[in-house]
Amino acid sequence: MVQVNQCHVMAKPSGSVCNIDCEYCFYLEKEQLYPERQSNWRMSDDTLERFIEQYIQAQSGPTVEFAWQGGEPTMLGLEFYQRVVELCAKYANGKQIYHAFQTNGLLIDENWCQFFKRHQFLVGISIDGPLHLHDQYRVTRSQKGTHSKVMKAIELLKKHEIEFNTLTVVSAGNVGYPLEVYQFLKSIGSKYIQFIPLVERLSTDDNRWHLDLASPLDHSKTVTPWSVAAKDYGHFLVTIFKEWVKKDVGTTFVQTFDSTLASWLNQPAGICTLAAECGHSFALEANGDLYQCDHYVYPEYKLGNIHHTTIEIMNNSPKAVQFSQSKSTSLNQKCNACRYRFACYGGCPKHRFVTTQKGQQHNYLCEGYFEFFRQSEKAMLIMARLLEHRRPATVIMKVAEDANLFD
Repeated sequence: MVQVNQCHVMAKPSGSVCNIDCEYCFYLEKEQLYPERQSNWRMSDDTLERFIEQYIQAQSGPTVEFAWQGGEPTMLGLEFYQRVVELCAKYANGKQIYHAFQTNGLLIDENWCQFFKRHQFLVGISIDGPLHLHDQYRVTRSQKGTHSKVMKAIELLKKHEIEFNTLTVVSAGNVGYPLEVYQFLKSIGSKYIQFIPLVERLSTDDNRWHLDLASPLDHSKTVTPWSVAAKDYGHFLVTIFKEWVKKDVGTTFVQTFDSTLASWLNQPAGICTLAAECGHSFALEANGDLYQCDHYVYPEYKLGNIHHTTIEIMNNSPKAVQFSQSKSTSLNQKCNACRYRFACYGGCPKHRFVTTQKGQQHNYLCEGYFEFFRQSEKAMLIMARLLEHRRPATVIMKVAEDANLFD
């Protein structure tokens, strides 16, 4: 069939099974959707092979980027990923294969590092800041902090010269410490930083799956205590941006900043939440079920199963295309009139649960994003002009010393 859309699949070969018990985790309760897999949670070899073959075939370009996540993907053991590499070689058909691996780091040892190095895996480490911030939510089932073990994993990665980035969940617990979080991440050697705003709602539906967190179709407006407030998230981004634009352009890469600069250059955003459309970024459960998105793993958003339908067919199905396009087509009047519409397109649709004065659904994080776009506008415009004239964006750091870039 004719390829219509590129797609990206976040594979969860361990499903929701994890070796820690983060209080804020939105994915742990997905086990309720698969009660039959309580004792058989591993992705089977048959499912793994089907996934790798189909995913490679679904990509029309010369490269294929696999993303392995969970739950906790290391729980499947090294043999599982050695099989991944074998299968990728079997089905590559001349394409270049890349792997990204998101982990809490607790099981990483010398053997894992040797494997990552040998096969050039890009490793993402989940860490929420220094010990007193990280250990608020990222704990074991016995409520013990995990920070020290994560730091040991990072030291091992550095010892083996393995490229890694960091993923930091911005919650009610760490949002008040932007510079402390940012400077800590730099101090541990992170040059590629992702900040993920935590927004979850408590369900008000009597759903048959016994899920505590609200689905996108649940009209609950009660956010969890650990969710970040919109204004606080805006302050968090602005504070770090002011530091970054004066000292770290070109040496530290913050995904939100890079994505916003791309938008000012009329290029595609680097984050799905800030892109014009939800970019066919699927989530694959351990049994082969394919969902519209990692944050839309609910029965209403299941596209099918790779044992019955191929990823290519599901990717180009009317259901997937409509879901992708609806991010822009469902924008309300306030978003359509906003001067920063091009930079976020209303944000993640799952966060559109606030009601405007005109009775339309609006993004919970809007106030924070708007403040960040407003405060960063002058600097973004200067960097965009520099790049358009083939000059490095790093020149902004000299400009920032003299110019009044912020309120």
